[in-house]
Amino acid sequence: MRHLTLAAIALVLTAAAAAQTEDAAPLLSGNLRLQWDQRQASSTGPLAAADKLLPGTAAAPGDGATLTTELHSRGMGWAASATLQQQTQQGVPVRSRARFNELVATHDAGAWQFSAGKKIVAWDVGYAFRPNDVVQQEVRRTLITTLDEGRPVLMAEHFDADSAWSWVWVNPTKERAQTGAQEPALAARVYQRQGGVDWHGFARLGAHTGSSAGGAFAWVASDAVELHASARWLERADSLAISPLATGLVHTDPWAATSLAHPVQALIGGTWTNENQLSVLAEAWWDGTALSDRQWTAWGTRNAVLTRLPGLGAPVAAAAGNLAWQADAFNASSNLRRSNLYLRLTQDLDAWQPALDLLYQPADGGRLLSAALLWKGDRMQAQGGVRTTGGPRNAVLMQLPTRRQAYLTGAWTF
Repeated sequence: MRHLTLAAIALVLTAAAAAQTEDAAPLLSGNLRLQWDQRQASSTGPLAAADKLLPGTAAAPGDGATLTTELHSRGMGWAASATLQQQTQQGVPVRSRARFNELVATHDAGAWQFSAGKKIVAWDVGYAFRPNDVVQQEVRRTLITTLDEGRPVLMAEHFDADSAWSWVWVNPTKERAQTGAQEPALAARVYQRQGGVDWHGFARLGAHTGSSAGGAFAWVASDAVELHASARWLERADSLAISPLATGLVHTDPWAATSLAHPVQALIGGTWTNENQLSVLAEAWWDGTALSDRQWTAWGTRNAVLTRLPGLGAPVAAAAGNLAWQADAFNASSNLRRSNLYLRLTQDLDAWQPALDLLYQPADGGRLLSAALLWKGDRMQAQGGVRTTGGPRNAVLMQLPTRRQAYLTGAWTF
């Protein structure tokens, strides 16, 4: 069935492009990318402790290769893009995936545009974090840039020379109980250009998280300097929390879905670029939907207690299982810590583009450092890099399952 799905997507896009008239622009394009990843497991954290107590409790992050094909096609009143992916990893059978990233019908009516289908709708002005990305909710700070998967939407937009209005019904067919990017919601954005400043206003009404409102601006202050900021207030936000009754060994996962009342998210940042195309991006943000410092302290204390219990006669398997459940905390929010600082340095040297970035979390001194080098040709490109965690041993970033990840990728565009 997987192979049939892969072939079907490729056939649909190829046939659609072939059906265009000769005088139409080429409407089938894409890229083929092969990537090798090498991962080093962390020696700290709940999963490492669980595996030390009972080897095999947590699967170690393995090395592997991924072959990805992205296909794009468009015609009058429609657009489609798809991703076909095969992944192999040590000790794991080959996995195949196929998906439409976008499959959307559009209708232009003068200043109005209407869309229906699966569409990428990315809003907000930040780079490392976007508080007002209320439709797409894409993952930020990925190792390499890949095509995101759109959301089912019904969308209406109105444009004029200096402003735009957008109204979106996202996930109209999803269940109300869905969370995160799958939650049904109504969203709106207004954009206004005023000189060198772009102003944005946002609103969202989720099926169960309720209302939220936010604003953002991006200001090109000079040829070298750009400043931006974004903020959002939420009525409620989905998160995870551990049961207050989980003081020792428990028989079921103590982490469960919860709702946070009235959290705030905010970001401020700027970019400086010199004549030699050296660019420095700095951002600082607060994410009130992340676990609090008090919750992380209690989490670390519980990890230490669970690690010691087998020495006091507790069943090893039970202690290992409880430690593995502690890794659920990593999925409570898109950010691990509420306060974050980010710095990124890049330079454009014609075909070569080196990059270095650092995520720093002041609450515990945790660091996430990434370095990459990209080479671009006419149709070919190659990229390699490494990402590693650092900081004090008890920093949350140091508790992640992967201590270091290196990658090498080559791509061909057609």
